[in-house]
Amino acid sequence: MPVEFLGIAATGDGSETTTRTTAAFDREYTLRLARAHEEYGWDRVLFAYGSGSPDPAPAAAFLASKLDTLQILLAHRPNVSYPTYAAKTFATLDQISDGRLTVHFITGGSDREQGREGDFLTKDQRYARTREYIALVKKIWTTRERFDHEGEFYRFEDFVSDVFPVQEPRPDVSFGGSSPAAYAAGGAEADIYCLWGEPLARTAEQIERVRQAAKDAGRTDTPRIQVAFRPIIAPTEELAWEKAHRTVDLIKSRVGGGELLPRAKGADGGWAPENTGSQRLLEIAAAGERYDRALWTPTAAATGGAGNSNALVGTPETVAQALLDYYDLGVDILSARGYHLLDDAIDFGRYVIPIVREEVAKRDAAKAAARERDRHQLIALQA
Repeated sequence: MPVEFLGIAATGDGSETTTRTTAAFDREYTLRLARAHEEYGWDRVLFAYGSGSPDPAPAAAFLASKLDTLQILLAHRPNVSYPTYAAKTFATLDQISDGRLTVHFITGGSDREQGREGDFLTKDQRYARTREYIALVKKIWTTRERFDHEGEFYRFEDFVSDVFPVQEPRPDVSFGGSSPAAYAAGGAEADIYCLWGEPLARTAEQIERVRQAAKDAGRTDTPRIQVAFRPIIAPTEELAWEKAHRTVDLIKSRVGGGELLPRAKGADGGWAPENTGSQRLLEIAAAGERYDRALWTPTAAATGGAGNSNALVGTPETVAQALLDYYDLGVDILSARGYHLLDDAIDFGRYVIPIVREEVAKRDAAKAAARERDRHQLIALQA
């Protein structure tokens, strides 16, 4: 199967290790970073969402109008707009990008963050709302007749859109989460299920839970799997590990100095994130620093399990082989974001992506040859 690479479409140059020097939305930097992804072999970039961050939809439209092939993954929280409005926004963006849009729906893992934009539902209620929201967006994208809807969270009458996506029958829907409610919602509705980088054995368990959730929802297909990492690469293993330790020291310094907003803290003063995914990252980090071929957890521990934060450390060859281990589990979308966004996107695209693509092509060729041998053997037995 083909492998795809997802990078980040940051609108400013800051990261966990670097204080931002640009405006929150800097046109030149946004375009420069995206062009680097397009030039160095990435397939798509993610426009993330935050309560106080620049709106990702117009930023994505700006990028789509400037680039020719780079695809867009647009993050969206259902609490910020009604599904009829959102579906039209997405369809318009798919038109602007000439069919290069995928939408990533975020349920929200922090009550505090959701409350910043007036969302005070419980976590389980949010997942139920997201499931209804995605189903409605899909229907709006593909329905040419007026229809009514009365659900648990949304009600409207006599609606039909006048703008439809370029993609047939519709753009893909992306979704993530590690709780039972997340598996149920994403298993039912997602075309792509997104996971944060965990050890291979735990990733395999999550993939199986996603597949079972899809089966339980009555699907005959299963979502494609995406896994996200923070690559730290250098010409030698020694240099890569030196870079890794410098990276985590910078993260700790910025957290300690108050430059990075911490996650919620528990009564004992320790990190206590609300979302299951971050809790899993901290549990894994507490159990060990290094896993499998190249997975390293101190970057996740330093941020309190903040999102995509487990690293892959080593030479480009080591990191590429580590990514191939996940590919062999059934992961076909590999998300990667370094700590120096522009330089790391170029280095990863120049040195890691070609190795992975070449090895995947070899695997696919070997599988095709094996199928052809099996076919000839079956014909010989039947003759």
